[in-house]
Amino acid sequence: MAKAAVIILAGTEGHENLGRIVNGLEAAKEFAETDGDDVEVIFDGAGTEWIPELEDEDHDLHGLYQTVRDDSAVCDYCSGAFGVADAVADSGLVTLDDHDGHPSIRSLVDEGYEVLTF
Repeated sequence: MAKAAVIILAGTEGHENLGRIVNGLEAAKEFAETDGDDVEVIFDGAGTEWIPELEDEDHDLHGLYQTVRDDSAVCDYCSGAFGVADAVADSGLVTLDDHDGHPSIRSLVDEGYEVLTF
C-alpha cells in the first residue's frame, strides 16, 4: 500500500506548467486506480488557478481531473491570493487551512504520505 500526496504548484501559464499539471494528474490517477493505495491531491500556490479551468467540462483535462477530483483539496489562503476563491467555493472542493491558512505538509509526512510536487 502506497500513500502519496500530489501537490500541484504549477500555474496555468506556459507549456511547462501544462506539462506539470498533466503529469501531476496522471500520477495521482495511477495511485487512485491502484487498489490499496491512498492519494491526496492538493492544489497549492499558483496551482489553485487550475480549479476554474478543470471544472469546465469543455477543458481538455476535465476528464483526467474527474478521475481524482474526489481526492482533491485546495489551499484556502492561496485560492484567495490567486483570485479563484469563488470558483473554488462553487466547485465544492475542500479547502485546507490547517497551517496558517495553508495545507500542513508536515501533517501529511507524519501520516506517512510521500509528497510529490508538480
